[in-house]
Amino acid sequence: MAAGRGTSAAVAPEAQVSERQTRHEDIVHDFLGDPPDIEPGNIFPIEWREETTALTDIYEKSKRDVWNPSHLPWANLDPGEWSEEERLAIMYWFGVLANFDASGPAVFAKAMVRSYELHEEDPIRRCLFSIVRDEQNHEETCGRMIQRVWPGGPLQFQPRTELERLAQRNLKWLYYNGARYWNGYSQALYRYPLAILFSSFLMGEVASSTLFHHMYRHSQHPVFQQAFLNIGKDEARHQAICMRMLEKHFATLGPDDRRLVTRQLRAGFVFLSMILYEPPDQFWIIPPDFADVHRRLESIARGAGLGVATLDQKAANWQQAMLRMKAIVEKHGIAFPAMPEVGITGEEVTDFTEADLIPVF
Repeated sequence: MAAGRGTSAAVAPEAQVSERQTRHEDIVHDFLGDPPDIEPGNIFPIEWREETTALTDIYEKSKRDVWNPSHLPWANLDPGEWSEEERLAIMYWFGVLANFDASGPAVFAKAMVRSYELHEEDPIRRCLFSIVRDEQNHEETCGRMIQRVWPGGPLQFQPRTELERLAQRNLKWLYYNGARYWNGYSQALYRYPLAILFSSFLMGEVASSTLFHHMYRHSQHPVFQQAFLNIGKDEARHQAICMRMLEKHFATLGPDDRRLVTRQLRAGFVFLSMILYEPPDQFWIIPPDFADVHRRLESIARGAGLGVATLDQKAANWQQAMLRMKAIVEKHGIAFPAMPEVGITGEEVTDFTEADLIPVF
């Protein structure tokens, strides 16, 4: 029978068998060798190399120290203890904190994934995971505090007074700048070596340890005290993790990377000064009266027993924290940037942009 239009001539069965046999033999031959190389930046192959036993010890300690925000005595945090203005101010302070602390899980989760992509040793990956877990507790605590004293805060409420309107406006501008930071961090994570990232991480952990130590010592309500004590212990452990990471990675830095660390330290100071001190002129895009509203609300929160530092206390705390940071990096031959806002001299750094921002909290 003639082949119909559009059909091809039939292939003999013995020819089909021969073709399949040839393909099979080629595949088996290929399998006898190694597979193609995996492209850089892939998390595979995953290995469990251990080089820094101190990090393993810290990771094990993090499992013993874990705590549950749900177990704080929230029922004892009675909003009726404060006036409406005081509750607004307490919500505002935790809303400001959220710009830094509540972003922690996402920020460190990205860093943890990056450590897998770079095939860092297993203890580093585990320690970054432990920080993600801790930061989730801190975010939960922050959110619970806000909802307890001001349901719908920080943004999902309708202001009824001028101070409420200004508080919400300040927080909206703060989160706008937080979004700029996130964009810069997300890009920088793939642009810089880990040693530079870890120096920025350490900057944030020094800052947070300083803040929560002060808040614990000066807050009057037991729920505030317990929350800040728990968070402060976590941040001290995070600081130890970053220190061990830097001891390993600082030695690998060349001259150009060391200059980048100096820039990063200045960028971190500028970004974190919003919560630790007052925002310098660099980076922050905020309304002209932002600082006045900020100071007024912090003063009200302080009067309500939250433990917010005065401006003089902030300056002293931030200066001491930065002097500790200065001693760490200068020991490794890295120039420390000038921080005239808190009376610290050093190398002038004026040309960084939001793309340079990678500090964490």
